Amino acid sequence: MSEVANTIFSPELAARFDHLVTIYPMRRSALVPMLLYAQDEVGYVSDAVVTEIAQRIGLLELEVRNVLSYYSMLRTKPAGKYNLQVCTNISCMLRGGYEILDHCKAKLGIGHKETTKDGVFSLEEVECIGACCWAPAMQVNYDFHDNLTTIKVDEIIETYRAGQGKDVK
Repeated sequence: MSEVANTIFSPELAARFDHLVTIYPMRRSALVPMLLYAQDEVGYVSDAVVTEIAQRIGLLELEVRNVLSYYSMLRTKPAGKYNLQVCTNISCMLRGGYEILDHCKAKLGIGHKETTKDGVFSLEEVECIGACCWAPAMQVNYDFHDNLTTIKVDEIIETYRAGQGKDVK
């Protein structure tokens, strides 16, 4: 049973949140997972999301916003249907990560943390996606792509543009 009477979340996610706060020694420890799950469902962490999660955990909204502002993977604005995250950390950087990022910027006509006018793609430069051995790499939503070249990136973008990529946010 949800602790919040008029939840903005689906019944499944509300039930998941109710369970999450019971599995940690401190309710506050459920904050980051809750923010990530909420972002997946809503598309970003809106003011309403912040309010309800603070209420569910028993925190001030300011405490939730402090955590929200710390983690780059949490968004306060809607992203595109497909969020491209290009790694530019050391392994990717040495193997062409910045070239891949610049290519994505040119191909999509957007910059870091921007979304295409049609709302299909957004682009982010990220520190590390844990694919150092297969650099350069990027993540599209939760789908990893590695050993990238500009030609491979073009193929990946066209696959998603054609609606054949994963729709998971």
